[in-house]
Amino acid sequence: MPRKKELSFEESLAKLEQIVAQMEAGDSSLQELMANYTEGVQLGSSCMAALDRAEKTMDLLVSESNGKIQEQELQIEGE
Repeated sequence: MPRKKELSFEESLAKLEQIVAQMEAGDSSLQELMANYTEGVQLGSSCMAALDRAEKTMDLLVSESNGKIQEQELQIEGE
């Protein structure tokens, strides 16, 4: 069985927004709502994981008083 292509953050977010709009329209069956809800939860988790990975790999570029740029690791509150 072939693996499903992993969506990018942007693709996942767009799909999640589409699902929300569909659900808010109110013209889906209960079965469609449940399928959309399940997919939405999975997409939300994927987006959160992508954001978490991005936060952990970010660096800050800080300008020093002498005009040089220095790279510093981003410190995230609560970690």
